[in-house]
Amino acid sequence: MLKIERSLEIDATPEQVWAVMGRFMHIDAFAPEVARVEALTVGEDQVGSQRRCHFNNGQSLVETVTAWDAGRGYTVALSEMGSMPMSAARAVLRIEPVGNKARVVWGFEGQMKFGPLGWLMGQLMLKPMMGKVIAANLKGLAEQVSKAPKVVNAVA
Repeated sequence: MLKIERSLEIDATPEQVWAVMGRFMHIDAFAPEVARVEALTVGEDQVGSQRRCHFNNGQSLVETVTAWDAGRGYTVALSEMGSMPMSAARAVLRIEPVGNKARVVWGFEGQMKFGPLGWLMGQLMLKPMMGKVIAANLKGLAEQVSKAPKVVNAVA
């Protein structure tokens, strides 16, 4: 099993982070390797929602929400992974309050194909690559959150 976890503290409230991260069908707004997203379901984002992510390298995969905790995070199962050397994978994104800021934790687990050779390939090649992708996603999320309009409570 390949396991990776990265986190980033963002100078914003958890609600501000969720306003960007919780738009499930719009991961391409902050994930630099995602060229576009194809919504495979319609309606409210929830367990069962599906998207196909098309990447800059021409590959694509399907993500299905398996857990949804509005305002706090979600879990997706990956499928139709094309040439990726994994038989199964999932990602867990969660927001943790840290004072008046938010820490976003992005975890990834993948079951490698090809037995011991696949495990070795995962450790030597895929783990560092996925770590960089997740770190870039977190950085992109922080940048997108900083650009989002801030809602100010008006007094009537």
